[in-house]
Amino acid sequence: MKKQITIAILYTLLTTVLLGVGYPLAVTAVARLLFHRQADGELIVRDGHLVGSALIGQPFTGPRYFHSRPSSAGAGYDASASSGSNLAASSKALIDRTEASVAVEKNGGPVPVDLVTASASGLDPDITPAAALYQVSRVAAARSLPVKVVEELVEKHVTERQFGLLGEPRVNVLELNLALDAMAPKS
Repeated sequence: MKKQITIAILYTLLTTVLLGVGYPLAVTAVARLLFHRQADGELIVRDGHLVGSALIGQPFTGPRYFHSRPSSAGAGYDASASSGSNLAASSKALIDRTEASVAVEKNGGPVPVDLVTASASGLDPDITPAAALYQVSRVAAARSLPVKVVEELVEKHVTERQFGLLGEPRVNVLELNLALDAMAPKS
């Protein structure tokens, strides 16, 4: 009996060290060596300053920027509180929030659904190309740019389906807004 307990304890310690420490360290080392950008969270740095991650949405307000999807994560885009709102379609709170978002985004024509509804995680950094194109006239007017120039910028930032079949075409809002700032600096 004592021999079996000793073997069980040693086996538990060995597997804890191998699988609880060794394996995660090995996977992290391989990821850092082979996929450095992804392992670091696809951080975006401009002029030596961290401006965000390509993987986590950020709130953008005002007419000069393309707006992201609304967030239900904590106080907004809080990665430690990632979740959807879990509100039913009949929820008064969801209806009120959606109507308020429609009022903010309304610039003629139906508002694309991803500009007024949060994603499942509440952290989605992307919008549909239709949602980006919907905002072109507002952004172009606020920056005194030709609409065609801003449309072309959006088209350049459309990421197609992965491998031609996974996901949907999308536009990363942070990367689009950074390109917009680089093209026409803030006044």
